[in-house]
Amino acid sequence: MRKHNFNLGGEEEENEINLTPMLDVVFIMLIFFIVTASFIKEAGIDVNRPDAPVTETQPEDANILVVIDGNDDIFIDRRLIDPRAVRANIERLHAENPQGSVVIQPSIRSTNKMLVTVMDASREAGVYSISIADNPN
Repeated sequence: MRKHNFNLGGEEEENEINLTPMLDVVFIMLIFFIVTASFIKEAGIDVNRPDAPVTETQPEDANILVVIDGNDDIFIDRRLIDPRAVRANIERLHAENPQGSVVIQPSIRSTNKMLVTVMDASREAGVYSISIADNPN
């Protein structure tokens, strides 16, 4: 028995998948989801932020920086100050800028005694807003 191969070219065409109906279905689904999607504004809280007050002085000018190095030397305005003169210097700088606070920057190797001495001198000078800053060195 002999097999006849009449339609060899036609079989290759029948094996291809036609993607057109699938694309039509995808577009119909896309249109369906767009139409049925709800565009509702979510409930939330309105926040009224206060306006920041405008300061006339620079923040670094407003503070009195006191640096205590590893040898317990005190520096104010990059000048070496005797521990007995800390109060007078802070009083003078605080009189120039009454809104300023004292920022103490002690070294890791400095003693707590010198830190407490500077804090006490600041309080005696009338400045009770005292901050301790980390030494970047």
